[in-house]
Parts: sequence; C-alpha cells; structure tokens
Amino acid sequence: MLFHKNPRSLILVAGICLWAVSTLSLAAQDAERQRVLAVIQPTENFSLAEAYELRPGGAATVFKRVNRDAFSHPSANMPFERQLDFRVGDGIFKKIWVSSPSSTTSSDGLGPLFNARSCQRCHLKDGRGRPPVEGEKSGLMLLKLSIPSQTEEDRLALLQHRISTIPEPTYGSQLQNFSVQGVHSEGELLIQYEEVPVRLADGEIINLRNPVYKITDLHYGKLHPDAMISPRVPPPVIGMGLLEAILDADILRHADPDDLDGDGISGRARQVWSDEHKKVMLGRFGWKAGQPTLEQQAADAFLNDIGVSTSLYPIPHGDCTAAQKDCVAGPHGDTPASNGIEAVTKMFDRLVFYTRNLGVPARRKVDDPTVLKGKRLFYEAQCAACHVPKFVTRRDSIGEEQSFQLIWPYTDLLLHDMGEGLTDKRPEGNATGQEWRTPPLWGIGLTEMVSGHTQFLHDGRARNLLEAILWHGGEAEASKQRVTRMARDDRDALLAFLRSL
Repeated sequence: MLFHKNPRSLILVAGICLWAVSTLSLAAQDAERQRVLAVIQPTENFSLAEAYELRPGGAATVFKRVNRDAFSHPSANMPFERQLDFRVGDGIFKKIWVSSPSSTTSSDGLGPLFNARSCQRCHLKDGRGRPPVEGEKSGLMLLKLSIPSQTEEDRLALLQHRISTIPEPTYGSQLQNFSVQGVHSEGELLIQYEEVPVRLADGEIINLRNPVYKITDLHYGKLHPDAMISPRVPPPVIGMGLLEAILDADILRHADPDDLDGDGISGRARQVWSDEHKKVMLGRFGWKAGQPTLEQQAADAFLNDIGVSTSLYPIPHGDCTAAQKDCVAGPHGDTPASNGIEAVTKMFDRLVFYTRNLGVPARRKVDDPTVLKGKRLFYEAQCAACHVPKFVTRRDSIGEEQSFQLIWPYTDLLLHDMGEGLTDKRPEGNATGQEWRTPPLWGIGLTEMVSGHTQFLHDGRARNLLEAILWHGGEAEASKQRVTRMARDDRDALLAFLRSL
C-alpha cells in the first residue's frame, strides 16, 4: 500500500486506487465498502508478512529510532504547520499543576484532591502505568469506587446509559491519595499478592500472582458497606485518534452477544452517555470502554485524576463530595479571566490534539520466520477473534491524519467476559464485573523500553506476556488452554510475535 503524507493524495488499498477525501455516490460508497471489507479479512497465509503490516498506524506510523521516546512522536503524516499544536499539547500533557492561589495562574487549580499533578505522571513517556511497589504511593495506579444503585432513579439512569456507576457517597468515584495543603487526602491503597501456580503441558510451572487489595488511612470515615472497588493502571496513549476513527459499524459487526456462531466468543458493545454530544454513543476508551470520545476521556481524567475543571466538566473541586466540606470550600483556579474553568478551552483543545496524534511505532521483524510462526499460532488459538488485527478508518475522521487509513490495532474494542479470575466484581454501565474491553496490542512489545517494566492487564498483576495470557478465562479460556498445551518452541514463537507488535 502506498501511503502519501498528504491526506488528499491518492492511496492504494490492496492494489485498488481510492481517493482519501472525495464525494462518492451511493453506488461508489457500496463498492468501496466491499473493497475495504476484502482488505481487512483475516489472512490465511503465514508464510510471509502481509502487505503494509509494517505500518500499524497507516500513513501515521512512526519510523523513528526505537528508544524511550518511541510512544511520544506525532503522526508521521502530520503537516509541518500542525506540528506546533502537537508540541504545545505535549507541554500541556507534561504540565505540573499547582494549588490555588498561585502566581502561575495558567497552571493553578490542582485538586484539592488528586492522584497526579500531570497527565505525564500517570502515562509516563505516554506509556503504561504499573501497580505500586512496596512503600510507594499508588501514583501510577487508580482505584475506582462505586456502590450498587440505591433508588429507582439510579436504576433507570443506569438502564438508559445516562450514568455508568453510582459514586461512593463519601469518597466519590475514585480514591485520591494526594491533596493540597489544608485538605486531607482520602486514603491509601495497599496490595498483597497470593501465588497461583499454573502447570503447562511440558511440566513447567508458572506462578501467577493474585492481588488482594486493602484501603487504609481513610480520612473521611468508613466506606459504604456495599462499596465496590476496581484498580486500574493507566494504559498507553498511542494511536487513540486512530481508534476514535474506526466506524461504529466496523466495531459492531464483530459483536455476537448471544454467541450465535457458537464459537464461545461473544463480544458486546458498551453503550455510554456522551456529555459532549448529549446522546448515547458507543464506548471505546478505557479498560471497560467507558468513554465514547477522546475529549470526554481527557476531561474526565482532568476532573478525577488531577482535580482540574474543563468546559465539559466545569467543577472546580474535582471529585470532592458533599461529605468533604473542606475540599469543596477549598481555593480553586476558576476565575472570570479563564471563563470559570481551570484548563481553558484553548489549552484543553491542544491537549486533545496531542493525544489524538500520538503516533504508533512501526512493527519490527515482520518477516522473521519465528514471528510468522507465532502469528500463525496466534490465529490458530483464536486470539484474533477478540484481538482483531486490522481496520480501515473512516474518511471523515476528526483529524485529517487519521482519515482513511489501514491500521493494525489488534482489538475489537468490545466487552468480553474474561472469567472469574480477572473480575473486579464492580459493574460499570452495561459492563459486568467480569467484562473488559479488548485492549489494543500495538506497541506492546515496546513496553519495557518505554515504561521500564513488563506488567500487564488492567491492574498490572501479570509480570510478563505469558502471565497475561494465563490469566485469560471466560470467553478466552479455550485460547488460553491452547497456549498451555503448546510445546515450548511454539510458545516462544507466539511470544516473539507479540513482542514484534
């Protein structure tokens, strides 16, 4: 496939010339649709790499030196005149917010309760967070809180997807373990691990670690007796604009909630309320697909993680509740000069532009015989049923860099039951405690290079890719069992393929 940097240039999809931005008749649209569907069909040939597999982000794929900055480059097809906005957004992503009042009025408004003082603090080098080590505050991990519905009004709002959870009455939607001066933080999260041995077919025993969570040092009283918790590590933020640009129809065509094809894999769409568009939309971001757009994802993180208000959520005290009077009454950075918000609209827009355009690094070793063998095994184990390899993004994407690109994210963005072993026992909207969105796999092989660790899954319990696979259950149980029965050479080839992504 020939990708040009100019999004209005001719691109070639599987040898068929298509104009990236044009007005097509209904007949032409239907014909193009059929060609796109042919392009994204799963491969059956594992003797060589597929055409354009080297470019997981299409024309936006980054071909830069592989180092700790591998996740921090802009879309490769970004025009020069737009790169300044990206660099400004990068600065806002790294910005250290301070408490009010402050002479640095463009950076005040932190908290009063918060988990981090910057986006970069959680998404270090734009990569993956991890659980805290012993003696460390959980700044790279969040703890979501909620309670079951208490009223008929709550139940109706949940049923209509207008809300996803009921916040814990005293501590809100998230446990904040930091606070500004004069306000108590909420508490601390402690983790202990229990070993879970798993025997592979060749006799090797892998000791998985099962986390047990405890909340200590609560400063505002006891939690609600029915409080539910869900620990989350921040995921990488590469390629999010490309995920946003996938057609709803292309995601939904992989959904099979009643398993009508009998393959044991269902996949359900997450329905969430968009505060941005004032309607129910398809969820696609977050561990349980709880956010429909990048703008809402970013605004929610500002509100709950940093305690900073935006035009979408103009709440100066962040996640403080009515039970936390000092927090609600604390100083904030909302001023008339900033139109009553702390992250002013121009600043917020540059941040969203930055996250939309964090480029996906090029694949490595796509022609390596071991990698090709591992890819075949990945398909044979039905991993590709959920980790769907490729899509073509929509023509009318929000960003021109993301428009009409063949991409390889290895996700269906749907909810799947992952079994009792991975449950957080905390429903979120129409996602059950056992259901999780299929995470994208692009860039996963660079985790150690960028983030300095190899801890995976929603709470970082897996210390490597094999442990992550062995935690799979539910709809993925059969796939996991295939991996446990593999000979060591085959298992190593599968892992080599994953590391090439």
